[in-house]
Order: sequence, then C-alpha cells, then structure tokens
Amino acid sequence: MAEAFKNHFNISVICNMAEHFQRHWQDFDKQGFIDVASHQLEALELKARSQQITVTMSRYLPDDFKHAGQILLASLAPELKEAAPESEEEAAIESDGISGWAIMPMGDYAGIHGLAHHDLSMSLLNAMTRRFTSEFSIRFFLLASQEETLDTLRSWLKDDNKHVRRLISEGTRPRLPWAMQLPSFIQNPAPVIELLDALKDDPEEYVRRSVANNLNDIAKDHPDLVADIAKKWMQDADANRQKLIRQACRTLLKQGNRKALEVFGYAQPKLDHIKLEIHDEQVKLNGNLEFSLLVESTSESDQSLMIDYVIHHQKKNGKTTPKVFKWKKATLLAGKCLPMSKKHPFKAITTRVYYNGRHEVEILINGQSVAKGGFFLSTN
Repeated sequence: MAEAFKNHFNISVICNMAEHFQRHWQDFDKQGFIDVASHQLEALELKARSQQITVTMSRYLPDDFKHAGQILLASLAPELKEAAPESEEEAAIESDGISGWAIMPMGDYAGIHGLAHHDLSMSLLNAMTRRFTSEFSIRFFLLASQEETLDTLRSWLKDDNKHVRRLISEGTRPRLPWAMQLPSFIQNPAPVIELLDALKDDPEEYVRRSVANNLNDIAKDHPDLVADIAKKWMQDADANRQKLIRQACRTLLKQGNRKALEVFGYAQPKLDHIKLEIHDEQVKLNGNLEFSLLVESTSESDQSLMIDYVIHHQKKNGKTTPKVFKWKKATLLAGKCLPMSKKHPFKAITTRVYYNGRHEVEILINGQSVAKGGFFLSTN
C-alpha cells in the first residue's frame, strides 16, 4: 500500500531541515524548531504540514531576510540533473543539503518575507526550482509586483536549466491546482501567452507539457482565444508542437469547441440516416450499458470524425448532469456507412453517487450532437 502523500513532510524531514539550518547559522535553535514544526504533525494533511513548517521558519530564522536568505541558499542540495521535480517521491534531504518536497515551505517563506527584496528572492526561487519547483511561491511575487516579476521570468527564457524554463510556464498558470489563483491573468492572459509563445518549441517535453497545461487553463476562461492560438501555432508545426497543441486543446475538444475541432481537421459532419440503438433499456449498477451507432455519409469526400458520447447521469433532485467520454476517431469514406458499438460499464466508484431513474446517452460527432436515447439505471 502506497504511503500517504502527506508523509512527504515527517519528523525526519523536519529534523534534517533543522540540521542544515544550524550548520549554516550556529545560533539557530534546532530543537525549538523541531518541536514547533512537528507539533501534532500526524493530524495535519500535506499542505497544512508545509504551512506549519513555514510558520516555524518565520519564528526561528533571523528577522533580517537577507541573512535568512543566505542560510536557505547555503542549505540547498546540489542541483537536480535528470529527474523531474514532479516525479520526486521523497523530501530528498541528504547530508549535502535540502531538495525535493522540503523546498515547498522554504519557497513559501521567501514569498511571505521576501517581497521587499525582489532580486534576492528571485535568486532564491531560481535556485530552489532547480531542486524541486518554485511554481507555488513565485505567485506571491506575481500578485504583489507583476511587471517586475514578469521581467525576471522573461530574462529566464533562455536559461540552460529546464526546471527554470518550466517554472516560467507552470508558475504563471492562472488556475494552477493547489496554488493561489492569478486573477489578473485569468482576466487578461496576454502577458502569459507572450511567455508561452517563446517556450512552445522548447527542446524538453517536460517544459512543453507545462506550456500545454497553461494554455488548457487559459482555455477555461478564453476558449476562442486558445483556439485561435492553436490555429496559428499549427502552421509549420513539427510533431512535438502538434502534440503540445493537442494537449493544450484537450478541454476544448472534449467540449466540442467548433474552432478547436477545425484546427485538427474535424469539420461540421455531413451525415444522414443516423441510428442509435440502445440494446437494453434497463441497466443495473455494476452492469453495462450497451449501444450501437450507424451513420451514413452525405459528403462527396472522406470525413475525419471524432466520436464521443455523453452520459447524462440522474441526480438526487431529479435533474441530470452530463459527463463526456471519449469513444473513437475514424475516417468515414465518401457516401459510405460507419457502424460501431460500445459497452459502457456502470461500476460503483468513490467519485460518483448513482441514483435510480432515467438516464440518457448522447452521441457527439465533431462536437455536434447527432443522437440521444434514454435508459433506466437500477442501483438495487
């Protein structure tokens, strides 16, 4: 059984952090730090544990941020080489310094106490992201001094270190999970898009994937803008950039955004004699919904089809809520028919509560609803 995620921060990690802090500042109260940072640790989840360590650092490190920053910088381990921070499994505190998840509270400390010391703080975050990530802590500075921080990020675009380049895209994601949102970029993502454009052909997939995730964030508030960017970037795009664009548009494609679908060659379908057949209109929980679809082309040329289906789940209040599922991609030959069938399992899962009653299955082809049918789900 996998260890609880929160255990990235444990008593051993705290003790080792204290050891490194004292090594570089002899007046550091090592035992006091350990006692306070580990207080009732087992009752706390991961983020709360990190915050408790940050608060304890504020209490036991020097009030002079320049001095505290020197201690933090000296306490860091050598830079990461090949491993990506997101794959780190440990806090990774070794005899040679701090890296991995233990960087998280250190970055927050810089974000809370270093706002008046921009250059020093940026140097710290640059150093920390080379050993884990500063994507959470850079947001303190984007919120407090956006233009100055953007200037710093622009200066890092050509950095030799892939973790620094990734920080530029990951740290500016408007809706980064676990992190503070960036309302200014939610409203106007233009400054972020400028950075992403410079990184779209980065040699590291690790960085390009972050660019795609940022654009996917932006698409939640500016779908047509991202679809336009996708169309522009697709011109003369190599395989790496095409993959990035598809990842960036994944939410738009799932939503059936017409402009995004057209970027990937999925035009308005020309179909006739569409037949949806539900094989059993009574489905039991832990059973399967089986249905088939037949479509006929009315086009004089072949058509690229992206076929999805939507299950409209019954809610407790009698209304339904839709959930889109990917089905298949196919080429429909001119004037020909395309038959297909699907078996959708209704298994008990922790993330959904099923209710008795009428449900519906809806077929989407290139984002357009072409057929719908009903069935009854029994949870007994």
